[in-house]
Amino acid sequence: MILEIHDVSKVYESGLRALDSISLEVRRGEIFALLGPNGAGKTTLIGIVCGLVAATHGTVRVDGYDNVVDYRRTRSRIGLVPQELTTDAFETVRNTVSFSRGLFGKAPDPAYIERVLRDLSLWDRRDSRMMTLSGGMKRRVLIAKALSHEPSVLFLDEPTAGVDVELRQSMWALVRRLRDAGVTVILTTHYIDEAEEMADRVGVLHRGRLVLVEQKNELMRKLGKKQLVLQLRDRLERVPESLAQWALERSPGGDELVYHYDGRRADTGVAALLVALDRAGIVLRDLRTEQSTLEDIFVQLVREES
Repeated sequence: MILEIHDVSKVYESGLRALDSISLEVRRGEIFALLGPNGAGKTTLIGIVCGLVAATHGTVRVDGYDNVVDYRRTRSRIGLVPQELTTDAFETVRNTVSFSRGLFGKAPDPAYIERVLRDLSLWDRRDSRMMTLSGGMKRRVLIAKALSHEPSVLFLDEPTAGVDVELRQSMWALVRRLRDAGVTVILTTHYIDEAEEMADRVGVLHRGRLVLVEQKNELMRKLGKKQLVLQLRDRLERVPESLAQWALERSPGGDELVYHYDGRRADTGVAALLVALDRAGIVLRDLRTEQSTLEDIFVQLVREES
């Protein structure tokens, strides 16, 4: 495991418990998405792992090293892209990124810096001052700074907040390349589609507690509900009583029936429903199945924990 978080809690002087006994292991070379509503504790947890916030209780190990006892060793293995766009307004892009590399005691490596800037489509703006860049460009510079010292773990705290769709997609592509190169990526995001698109595993934080950690595909399989949408040849004024056991939902126009079922069950009831429809004289024009999205699952989990 590249990251081991054991029984970490954070209680502020005001009595606010931001984190409550968090234990989590992140595998080397995976993309892990940490989801949760505002105030769930995502940024606090990242701050503790990076050594920016002191935990009230618990331990964190990065690549086998304790992040308090071996702070410099662990911090050098971590790249952090914060939410805030904080940069030196008068410095150039290349100097900003090169300076960050030097802060970690790394020898100058212009070729590596060039590669990072090219990967982030920043090379053409390498000599531009930070204050001349758009918000999306500044976000890319923050990622370049986080990668400047060649970390093995990269934290992306809301990396695509406020950037356009095209830039989001290019960042997704970059994250995949980093993962393929052996970098472990941990991201927090409000964009559920971002986690669904990229993550290998998903963790859900709610009110300072880690309520679930699961392989993304397994989570979708376990909690994802399916529905069968039946498009009818003729409109129905009401659902026949003979179909009551399937709790079908009739569309406002009466031209569709929707059946919700658990895809994990061996007997989903779909086959029996189709037979019953035929017996009731209901002719289908078409049918399709739909799967719950990760967003549906996330909303369901948070609701259950509230």
